Amino acid sequence: MEQVLIVGAGPTGLVLALQLARYGVPFRIIDKNAGPGEASRAMAVTSRTLEYYQQMGLAEEVVSRGIKVDRGDIWTGNQKKGTLPFEKMGEGLSPFPFVFTFPQDDHERLLIEALKDRSAEVEWNTELVSFAQRDGEVEAVLKRPEGEESRTFRYLCGCDGAHSRVRKSMDNPFEGEKYEQDFYVADLHGEGGMFSGRSMGIHFADEEFALVFPVRSSGTYRLIGVVPPAFRDREPLSFEDMYPYLRRNLGLDAAEVNWFSKYHVHHRVARHFREGNVFIAGDAGHIHSPAGGQGMNTGIGDAVNLGWKLAAVVQHRAAPSVLDTYEAERLPFAKLLVDTTDRVFKAVISTGRVSRLVKKHLFPYAGPFLFRRPAFRKKLYRLISQIRITYRGSALASGEAGSLQGGDRLPYAEVNFAPLGSMDWQLHVYGRAGRPLREAGEELGLPLHEFSWSRETEEAGLTEDALYLIRPDGHIGFVNAEQNIALLRAYLTKHKIVSL
Repeated sequence: MEQVLIVGAGPTGLVLALQLARYGVPFRIIDKNAGPGEASRAMAVTSRTLEYYQQMGLAEEVVSRGIKVDRGDIWTGNQKKGTLPFEKMGEGLSPFPFVFTFPQDDHERLLIEALKDRSAEVEWNTELVSFAQRDGEVEAVLKRPEGEESRTFRYLCGCDGAHSRVRKSMDNPFEGEKYEQDFYVADLHGEGGMFSGRSMGIHFADEEFALVFPVRSSGTYRLIGVVPPAFRDREPLSFEDMYPYLRRNLGLDAAEVNWFSKYHVHHRVARHFREGNVFIAGDAGHIHSPAGGQGMNTGIGDAVNLGWKLAAVVQHRAAPSVLDTYEAERLPFAKLLVDTTDRVFKAVISTGRVSRLVKKHLFPYAGPFLFRRPAFRKKLYRLISQIRITYRGSALASGEAGSLQGGDRLPYAEVNFAPLGSMDWQLHVYGRAGRPLREAGEELGLPLHEFSWSRETEEAGLTEDALYLIRPDGHIGFVNAEQNIALLRAYLTKHKIVSL
């Protein structure tokens, strides 16, 4: 019996595969397509995703290939009305305090390269036909170019997108709705108007909305917008149809189009992320409005959360019940995120009189004013960067010290993120670790990292001399202000946690 089958080789499936490869867990990753995507569907890469990549040794390469977006320019028609400064939005909150874009096709290729470096490859042109669960195993039928094959796996992970065969086979409702408006999206080389270097363009009009992102160092831009009323009934809609409008309203003087599509936007969340030994992650479990570029990053977060737990259970380093916390932790976050982005997106695309007034006349002036306030920039950064994710209330979350509780992301201080590269359980103390804790850490095989207490660690929200047990994904599992060894042992015993 093979251990894990991953269905789908988008960013979610590839990150899950890299996690399992890192831990030495045998797996297969399949995709029905002939190779990685050719279009830059998702672009934004959040700081939390880059933090995960830092743990995996990929962040430096990802950042070198993408673009740091330095500002957002607000446009009404073809006139620039204001600028939002993005630089250093999250300074002091993350090692990656910026707004960042990296096109999905390049992103996938980088992850595939990393997977090959770990002697693993995607099986392209391979499709999941069906599966059935029996006696704690998953029997899967796969269709390959040379014919069908049947294989038995311990776990199956559906990372196969919004039309997921895995989710549908689970008879798992995908609850939500489709937005009324149609949208267009294009990758193109453009000049003039909103197409300007490392800036993001934000265009408002009475019944229209558009965003422009730089997505490649070569000068390619992603353009996404609401289809204007004059084009809503045109089928099929082409870029050539839209170009006069784009030139007139967005100031686009010239364009070489790589990709153009008209599409519908949905917001949906699956009722369950797990059924027995079958899991879903990424777009198979949740799809979002384009607001904030959260969808792909949420899928990558799913993969990180599920990956270390699968590895620990397969290798008998954690109780099987730890897998129950995947849905318990990720499903509420997906629901919250879909609800939040839905409300923001509906406000942005609304054509009501008040909404038009705010977008065209108030926001171009109020936005830059607010962005000059560091407190506002940091609050917005926490919202879009996903560093605010917490798993408080999870079975794996225990204890509190000061403002931090079990389940919270470990706050960033310049000294404390490097050890997370082990992607294993570890102990942190900011101040002095007592002798009992040192001895317990050595006995339990838990690396103990003792950091000097400083103004930076205090401002990060950490508590002097408190004990923090950090999970493989950089979240706090257990925290205790008194370095209580008995409670630490009880936590580890409850979840049968064994370090690598």
